[in-house]
Amino acid sequence: MKKVKRVFVALVGGTVLALGIALVVLPGPAFLVIPAGLAILAVEFAWARRWLRQARGWLPGRPIRGGARDLPVLPGDSPGRSG
Repeated sequence: MKKVKRVFVALVGGTVLALGIALVVLPGPAFLVIPAGLAILAVEFAWARRWLRQARGWLPGRPIRGGARDLPVLPGDSPGRSG
């Protein structure tokens, strides 16, 4: 059963990743689809987790190891306000 899950994750994640790569040259949100494909693949594959972690480091204004607590507070936002 584990092998079936691994193959399923590979097919779905690989398809989403390939679509995202195609969207680099086609009109569409490649910057959203590529990380989504890597996130799906990261469920089963360590190399995808490393690539996803590296891709997060490329985002402007975000620390590599950051979480919600590391997000900048925008003007007009109060730290205790949830929305």
